[in-house]
Amino acid sequence: MEFGLFLEFPRPLDGDHHDAFTQSFRLVQEAEDLGVASVWLAEYHFNMERVLASPVMIATAIAAKTSHMRIGTAVYCLPLGHPIRVAEEMATLDHISDGRVELGVGRGTFPNVHEGFNVTFEESRSRFDEFLEVVVAAWTQETFSFHGEHYSCDELTVTPRPYQQPHPPITVGVTSAESFPIIGAMGFPLIVNPSRVFTLAELEEAMASYRAAWKAAGHPGEGKVGLRVPIYVNEDAELAYRNPKESAMNSIVRLGERVGSYAGRTGTLGDWAEQSRRILGMDYDDWLRDKVVYGTPDSVTERLAELEETLGLDQLIYEINYGNLMPDEMQTASLRLFNKKVLPKLT
Repeated sequence: MEFGLFLEFPRPLDGDHHDAFTQSFRLVQEAEDLGVASVWLAEYHFNMERVLASPVMIATAIAAKTSHMRIGTAVYCLPLGHPIRVAEEMATLDHISDGRVELGVGRGTFPNVHEGFNVTFEESRSRFDEFLEVVVAAWTQETFSFHGEHYSCDELTVTPRPYQQPHPPITVGVTSAESFPIIGAMGFPLIVNPSRVFTLAELEEAMASYRAAWKAAGHPGEGKVGLRVPIYVNEDAELAYRNPKESAMNSIVRLGERVGSYAGRTGTLGDWAEQSRRILGMDYDDWLRDKVVYGTPDSVTERLAELEETLGLDQLIYEINYGNLMPDEMQTASLRLFNKKVLPKLT
């Protein structure tokens, strides 16, 4: 199983936006020094608590500051941009990093972000599908033409060609049950964020639908599945329970309220009102059981091994500041403990 660190570049407690960049880049360097295999960057807009509005620029800075870790987006909101610009910038980053780039893409979760870019949320699926096809064509064909609903071109040559051939690895992020078979049929690896819809136990059925669609479409192998999950590790079981509680509860309430505010909006998949009620009805112990992996090195190791086996995981992307209220020193200590006492038992 592959492992990587997930980052949102949150504004720290009692800090400003510049502090968010300083703290997160310091965490990236800590991860590089620990030998963390990869770092994965979110994309956020119109959010005062997170500053990761430009994942390509952040990834370029990380590429310049590091030499070993791979750098992925999780996810690049494809419907918000221009597919040719995505192809050009990611190929450029691929060269700057000497082939350490991975493109994780998604259509975005919340309608207000699309509206801020004058993109209707109901178009996000068709724009995503079309733009992904354009990016792959731009990377793999010397000259290509394309005529779609949202983008058209004739005899276009896109440079630079990617460093990695035929192109950097592409992974698709999913948050809804409906997306699993769609991505399986398309033949792309996936990364799932279960926080809005799934408990960890419920993912087994969704993973099965992805693999079934993958096989039915005639793709070789069984596909590749990754899980994004919050992790906190402490040698003391009581502190492992208590330390992340405030941050986790902050996230539960804010996520539930935000999901509820978009219930019934055109373009959303599933029953968001029910999802909101379910999230807000969970207490901390429910969240510990169903959504996160917190505990001592031994208990975290045991739980992750169980998830790897039951879900058939190929990749785990771990988040060490879920809720964005954990102090810098608490994040760093957990990151060090995870990489020194948990990860070696799982690789």
